[in-house]
Amino acid sequence: MRQLLWAVLLCLLSVNAAAKGGSKSYNLYSPDGKLSVTVQTDGQLRWSILHSGTQVLVESEIGLTVNDGKKEIVMGKEMRVTDAINDSHQSSFNTPFYKKAHVEDHFNRLVIYDKKYGVEFRAYNDGAAYRFIPTTGKMMAVKNEKAEFNFAGDYKAFIPYVNDNRGGERYCFSFESLYDEQALSDMFADSLAITPLAVCLPDGKKAVVMDAGVENYPGMMLLRGKTNGLRADFAPVPTEVEYGGFNMLNVMPVRRSNFIAQIDNRRPVQLPWRAVVVSERDADLLNCDMAQRLAPECRLTDTSWIQPGKVAWDWWNNLNLTGVDFVTGMNTRTYEYYIDFAAENKLEYIIIDEGWSTEESLTENLSPDIDLRHLVDYGNDRDVGIILWASWRNCQNNIDAVFEHYAKMGIKGFKVDFFDRDDQAVIQGAYMLAETAARHHLLLDLHGFKPFGIQRAYPNIVNFEGVKGLENNKWEQRTAEGPLHDFPRYDVTAPYLRMLCGPMDYTPGAMTNATRDCYFGNNDHPMSQGTRAHQVAMYIMYEAPLQMLADSPSKYMREQECTDFISLIPTTFDETIALDGKIGEYAAVARRKGDTWYISAMTNWTARDLTIDLRFLGGGQHRACIISDGVNAAKEATDYRCTDSLPLNSTSPMQIHLAPGGGWAAIVK
Repeated sequence: MRQLLWAVLLCLLSVNAAAKGGSKSYNLYSPDGKLSVTVQTDGQLRWSILHSGTQVLVESEIGLTVNDGKKEIVMGKEMRVTDAINDSHQSSFNTPFYKKAHVEDHFNRLVIYDKKYGVEFRAYNDGAAYRFIPTTGKMMAVKNEKAEFNFAGDYKAFIPYVNDNRGGERYCFSFESLYDEQALSDMFADSLAITPLAVCLPDGKKAVVMDAGVENYPGMMLLRGKTNGLRADFAPVPTEVEYGGFNMLNVMPVRRSNFIAQIDNRRPVQLPWRAVVVSERDADLLNCDMAQRLAPECRLTDTSWIQPGKVAWDWWNNLNLTGVDFVTGMNTRTYEYYIDFAAENKLEYIIIDEGWSTEESLTENLSPDIDLRHLVDYGNDRDVGIILWASWRNCQNNIDAVFEHYAKMGIKGFKVDFFDRDDQAVIQGAYMLAETAARHHLLLDLHGFKPFGIQRAYPNIVNFEGVKGLENNKWEQRTAEGPLHDFPRYDVTAPYLRMLCGPMDYTPGAMTNATRDCYFGNNDHPMSQGTRAHQVAMYIMYEAPLQMLADSPSKYMREQECTDFISLIPTTFDETIALDGKIGEYAAVARRKGDTWYISAMTNWTARDLTIDLRFLGGGQHRACIISDGVNAAKEATDYRCTDSLPLNSTSPMQIHLAPGGGWAAIVK
């Protein structure tokens, strides 16, 4: 307590002295006193971050260049501070569609004002953030934003590069990236990277660079900056678009303007946050709430209609059913079967993916082989809702009437695909889409996109893709040494980084599993890299209020023991505890829903033994149902063991073994 009071007092004294004395340097401290932010206003505005003796950021420049129609204003250049406000904030807010029931929001704040703008800095115990506050009261074109993240050494980083550009357009990309692990100096000079991006600091700490609370503004990408640094880059506003990209499903810019955003400052404007999360141990990133804290507040007065759940998905398994007396495909009888499977296994939804509509319309010339009205009634009789796939391209046309039409029919939501951009126009479109869907009580699952704060404002957005998920195993190439890409390593990297900004639609659940030696890509009969238990563990590890079962109902019914286990796992939780882990190596978490705990551990291709501290279970006797790697899982990845009603005691740690590419999952009561 003394340390906390001293940190707050020191923060107040340093800011007040700077303001009264005309100093050009300000200090801000986190509530626990471990993290400090230094802000310097002489010349170009700069910030730096120190954490318990570890230099997180060295001086890094901050700036925003805008034009109000008459003149150019360079915010952050030769800042003349007219006021400096410092305060402390402590509150919490409910998060019913998240990995915990509520989030604590505790930070110290510094806001410095020039005559025409302000800059707000926040210091949390687990990181720091800033944003600009325009105050001119005019329409403004944002020509450029300067955001640097400079480090003290040539540290290793986990870098998700932009690749597979749609039609060659630099800023048109699906946000699905593996992580290149390389020194900052080895970053490709001409390549964009997406966020979050992690930098490995001394003393085992990590710094994760990300943006948050993005609205009416482009998302932040990163380029190699100065020595040992990163710098932000932003997609300019499109001025002309055409259909193109994959199967002509993208709305692709062919011309862009010379500015990145147009904002109307005649009304309150919230510009995005630039944040650096700081972790003392990697596992802390598995339970970080920075993205939630910095997101816009919920804008829905009634969320009672939002129903998270699990989904039987058709596309990954290629509608491959066995033992049926009809030809499977995009037809009514096949989807009746999926609904029956969902009902029998207590899944809330099925998805009808691409093929039920045309590329041109969501209401005209629909597939004659699918009777949607009948399927809605069929699902309602069995308490199974239907979610429909759509391209963002098709959602540009008369979407209010389209959503009204399908909501009245009884459709529960839409999986909207092929955004593949995050410039200002697309971000605006996503907010419009979310608001329209909420008005008609429709859920949304957004693909070709990553979360950026909108999910708190509109919690009817129950998942995002923007992840190198299971679908990529359908076409993964094989080399003489094995698969071209190391997916088990990615599987235990994404929870620390991609999942830091919000839920991810990885679409787990493969029942055909392969070791490195046995794996090969097969689009029509896909398999996963790693073990069966690795796939089951994803249902606890991966945050996803709307969670897919990607494989075929026929396979799940043949593997009913695993299916029963998966069906018991909720998709939102009341509490999360990060147990252990190392980025790219392994991860272990525990999540609670009501009185039941769900524990998950996953590893890369390295077999390992872990000790799970069970003190979080509390006193008394507990019993666990466990899915673990079988004794032969190292050579036959489908081998698993189910242990039912194993007695556990919170005072006795749990010893578990993970096979190469393995996993472990427990339901504890």
